[in-house]
Amino acid sequence: MRSGGRAMAAGAARPCGGHGPRWALPLRPPLCLACAVETLRDGSASLVRKKHVVSRLHDALAWQALPVVQLLAPDERVCGHLIGTLFGMLHTVEDSGALDLFAEVLVRLVVELKSEQYLRCILDESQKELCKATTMRGSLPTFALLGKLADAIPGFADILVVEHSNLVDHMLMGLTYPNESIKAAVCYLYGKLYSSPVGTERLSAHFEERLCGLFLKALGRAQTKELQVNCLGLLKELLKSDHFVSILMNNSRTEEESENPDFLGGEHPLPLVLKKLLLTRDEILQAASAHCVAAVLVHSPSRYAPPFIHADVPEFLFECLSCNSEILIWSVYCCLLLLTEERLFFSKCHTVYGIESLVRSLQDILQLNNVELHKQGLLLFTEILKRQPVEIKLFTNRGVCIEAIDVLMETVNCPVLEVVVEAVRAVAAFLRKDHLSSPPVPYEELQKLLEAMLKRCADFSPPQSSKRHAGDLLFSVSQSHPANINRGRVPQRQGQLLLNTLESFRNACRLAVEFQSDPMAQENAFTAPNSKSKDTLSNFSEFLLRICDSLCIPMVMNYLERAVSPSMMEIFISTLNTLFTVVPNMRNKFSKKLASSSFIRLTLELKARFCSVQRVRSTWRHSLCVCRDVLPSLSCDCISLKGNPALNQACSSFLCSLCLSLYSATEKERTSAQEEQEMSELLQKGLPQLNYTVAESLLLLAEAPEPFPLDQSLTSHQHCFILLLYFAYTHGDRFVPEAELFLAIRNFLLSAQDRGDCPAPYILRAALYLLAVCQDKGRAMDLRSSCTIRRILDNLPDLSLVYVHCPLLLKLFLRYPELMGRFGRQVLRLWFTWGDCKQTETQEAGFGLSDQLNSVNPLLPLLKSNSSILLILLDLVCSSSVEVAWKVLMTLRIFLERNEDVLVCDLLRSQFLQILQQLLVESSSASLQANRNLPVLLSLLFLVQLRSKGVRELDSTDFKLLHQVSNLCGKCRPRDTDLLQPSLNFLYWSLHQTTPCSQQRAVAVLLSNVSLLELLQKVLECTWLRPLPSQPAYLSSEDALLCSGWLLVASLLLYQHRYNTEVHQTLSLDLTEVLNAVIFRKKKPVLLLVSIMQFLRAALRQNFSSSLLVIIDQNAAQGVTQPQPRLLQDAALHPLAMWQVFSLVVSLQNLLVHVQLQKDLLLSQAVVACLETLVEYLYVKNQDVALHVASQPWHRFLLFTLLNGGQKSFLQPEVLRLMTLIQSSHCQLEPAQSETIQTLLERLLGQRTTSVKHQDIVYPFAGHILSGWKEGILNVLLLPFFQLKVTKVGKQSGCCCCLTLG
Repeated sequence: MRSGGRAMAAGAARPCGGHGPRWALPLRPPLCLACAVETLRDGSASLVRKKHVVSRLHDALAWQALPVVQLLAPDERVCGHLIGTLFGMLHTVEDSGALDLFAEVLVRLVVELKSEQYLRCILDESQKELCKATTMRGSLPTFALLGKLADAIPGFADILVVEHSNLVDHMLMGLTYPNESIKAAVCYLYGKLYSSPVGTERLSAHFEERLCGLFLKALGRAQTKELQVNCLGLLKELLKSDHFVSILMNNSRTEEESENPDFLGGEHPLPLVLKKLLLTRDEILQAASAHCVAAVLVHSPSRYAPPFIHADVPEFLFECLSCNSEILIWSVYCCLLLLTEERLFFSKCHTVYGIESLVRSLQDILQLNNVELHKQGLLLFTEILKRQPVEIKLFTNRGVCIEAIDVLMETVNCPVLEVVVEAVRAVAAFLRKDHLSSPPVPYEELQKLLEAMLKRCADFSPPQSSKRHAGDLLFSVSQSHPANINRGRVPQRQGQLLLNTLESFRNACRLAVEFQSDPMAQENAFTAPNSKSKDTLSNFSEFLLRICDSLCIPMVMNYLERAVSPSMMEIFISTLNTLFTVVPNMRNKFSKKLASSSFIRLTLELKARFCSVQRVRSTWRHSLCVCRDVLPSLSCDCISLKGNPALNQACSSFLCSLCLSLYSATEKERTSAQEEQEMSELLQKGLPQLNYTVAESLLLLAEAPEPFPLDQSLTSHQHCFILLLYFAYTHGDRFVPEAELFLAIRNFLLSAQDRGDCPAPYILRAALYLLAVCQDKGRAMDLRSSCTIRRILDNLPDLSLVYVHCPLLLKLFLRYPELMGRFGRQVLRLWFTWGDCKQTETQEAGFGLSDQLNSVNPLLPLLKSNSSILLILLDLVCSSSVEVAWKVLMTLRIFLERNEDVLVCDLLRSQFLQILQQLLVESSSASLQANRNLPVLLSLLFLVQLRSKGVRELDSTDFKLLHQVSNLCGKCRPRDTDLLQPSLNFLYWSLHQTTPCSQQRAVAVLLSNVSLLELLQKVLECTWLRPLPSQPAYLSSEDALLCSGWLLVASLLLYQHRYNTEVHQTLSLDLTEVLNAVIFRKKKPVLLLVSIMQFLRAALRQNFSSSLLVIIDQNAAQGVTQPQPRLLQDAALHPLAMWQVFSLVVSLQNLLVHVQLQKDLLLSQAVVACLETLVEYLYVKNQDVALHVASQPWHRFLLFTLLNGGQKSFLQPEVLRLMTLIQSSHCQLEPAQSETIQTLLERLLGQRTTSVKHQDIVYPFAGHILSGWKEGILNVLLLPFFQLKVTKVGKQSGCCCCLTLG
């Protein structure tokens, strides 16, 4: 070896063998190419030397190929000689390493020479060698060389197939030889031949007739990895052709046979062969096998999938998912994805078997940084979820279902947008009832998944620029310039993510609806007793509604600011439609919120923009042209032929459901099944064709239908549009200009009247409401329009069919005389009837006003401008129910408080007189007592009387009213408090609110009514006959009547004495009972005590000697005949007794202390006034007793108690009056002191009385209905009694402050 190397090195230094330096190659050491060739041909040279020479030649071709080519190319003889030498050595050398080296040098030499001559030479030699070979074992180098040449030279395969086809026969023989190395070399060469289009075409018949069976046999029996890999490589090339796939899969059999498992009964069917490779532990072979399966299925899954499915290949594919090879997992995903297109894949329950492996695989690959693998796995998961038959449950184990939710949750939170898009698609496919029907349903996990999905979608969405209504967003996008739209277009993947998210959310809503009919899905059946579970359908449904409002709708509105996608809006609108049935008890609230958020406008804009159809009527085209001249914003695209059936159907169904839901929510009191059914049919029929813009629809309202079938739909379109406007306007979505809408609705009604058509009541109701809402935005209706409305309404059996409880509708009817004269009374009755069951727009908007003020306010300006309404209201008081009469009463009360028009009061009094006269004439005593409206009328009469604050002369109407009311009282019983309470108040106030002249006549009228006095006698006796009340602070209706009775009797007693009026009937009272009512007051109400003390003052002022009053003395009645000192002393005070005087004084003193604690001004003034009157009475009867009573030590302690009651106790009028009373009993006051006290009292009283505003006073004595205000009215009734007048009683009593009546 060393000698040979030295010799070759020496030959390189000088011309070797006479070859010359031109054959020297620039290597170190130098190599003589000629010597190298001679060495290779030298039979005596050792193999080691030859390998060394070939290795040097290999290095020369690898690093210095150009000099070698330049030496050999000019001399074809030398090239052929070298190639032949190398080719010959392949068949004489048995060393595998040398063979590989020789073959590689030969291939590289041929490649570098770039001459087909040498290729053909090698092919010729190969054919000769194969023909003379005694065994196939010696053909291995030839096949290996041909394979390497085919791999290195692109056109070699075509030359071999075309010019040396005999070699193919030898290759076929190689597949039959039991040597896997030869088979591997042949398969490799076959793979190169079939990778060429020419080879594929020329060898097609060869494969079908001869090669297919041998190849499958070789693949099926292959043991070495080399053969397996080369066979799979050939198979990969064959599977590119549909023809070869058909041959391999034996597609000549019928479809029935292909679905039969016996189809796999051949010796080596391809599915079983590939299945065998899947069973190996070699991940490379498994990946190649899976790749081949996918290569077969990609041609036609429906044709080729059944054999693989019958061979249980999917089962082993699922098993391969537990590996760590990304290539293998990818290949398996591709195979399974193609298998999902065949129904047999699901019916054989392969998905049920493999779903757990797939979920675990998804969990594992999420730890890898391979986005494409994530997407492919999610795509497979999605297809399985989508295509799984309903009757075959996919998740038989709840644990796997929870794991699937966890996988979806993790992929949804992936930072890569492409993965999130696929994950959301998988969520949409996952949300199916059959996937989640295994109890218990994991509602809580689903909520977390949906919330994460929606929040993830919101994260990828751009921030919302502003809060705008839905209709405004779409309108702004539709009117934007195209260039601006393109500039701000949402990226495609973000739009796809939102689309998939909406699809998932819609499926979740549908899932909730489907579970409503499944009792097992209502709640977790495994919940422990007496415990609450969050996994309930109701919680899940409420979650869907809540998250739609907080996340889903804002996301779509945000997207609408940049683009509008019909497919996305179709899913969104259908989702909202489904939500109506998800939470039935929240349907009304949800529909109101949608309507108030302009979703009616949004849906109409969508229909007009994407679902419009070509107009067909020539008259309508003409109108549209006119509209286009007026409204240039309309483009010609509006009348182009468009169509989006899915979006149109979704929008129409949504509008129909929304309108019906709003109808049931706003028309609760008159919702009828028939009317709702008619409305539903109208909307279902007309909405799909209502695809006009707002401007077009307004023109459509003015169109008059013609007697053609096409025009029959015009009426339904008009009615549908009116209903949509009605529901939109009732919830604040006023997207049509009111002036234009007013004209359109008016023209619609005129057109309907002209053709004799009477729309349904719900259509008229909507039209009238729209007219009422828009009436202030344009000119008033002319006479023709108002008369037209009247004629249309005359055809209705009941005005309530078209009534809407809205102040503007009330104004519409009362504004026009033609409507008020015909329907004013009915509308006002409906207004007050619906006051409790219907909410006005102001209340729904949350302005915080009471129902009373909301229902009254709209009438106040109308009442002031039109007195005829007052007459209607008075008529309603008598002819309506108590509830309606009460509301009318409240309306008139507020009106009288806010308006100073006395003429209104005169009008009311005259009307009251007529009503009372009619009632008294037509009714008996029993019917009067049963009339529930009469107390309300009397209460209103009293309120009208209170409205006149000043003193005035009573006219004839007043005296007639006084006469009628007194007669009415005489027909009542003491227990008729509802009638007597307002009546006695009226009589009482009539005596005090007039001049002395009228006062004298009024007293005469009342005292001449014997039945009235008899009634008063019975009423006063009820004071000590009725049981004590349970609550001392509560003033019942019976107590209020007693107060009115005592006050009225006190007034009659005073004025009868003043005017010396003739008495026809006396009043008999037991003085002991009267005094006991004050002394032993127990739980008597404060106002009743004040009233009794007021009567007692009147009796004391007259020394109990009135012709109207008869005092009953119990002592005389008991027949006491023995004169006693005590009785003689009492005679001077008759009819009082000493013990009664002292008991009364002590009781009044105790009351003062109690009043000081309770801060009751009225009672304190009454007590001090009663004390003053009592002392005055005693002073007249017996001065010693009077001075004794006034100088009691207890008074000094009482004063100290009152003065210590507060910081300003000294300035209280009752305290000063009490001090004056005590001082007057001891000494004579100086005139300056008396004047000072008088001035101070007048100022204090002025501050007290002026601080109470008239409008702040309520009148509780207006009957049983007014029982809540009894406390306040007594302040008004007692006000005349407490007008302080400081007078001097006389020299004997000094200067004494007293309260005088009148």
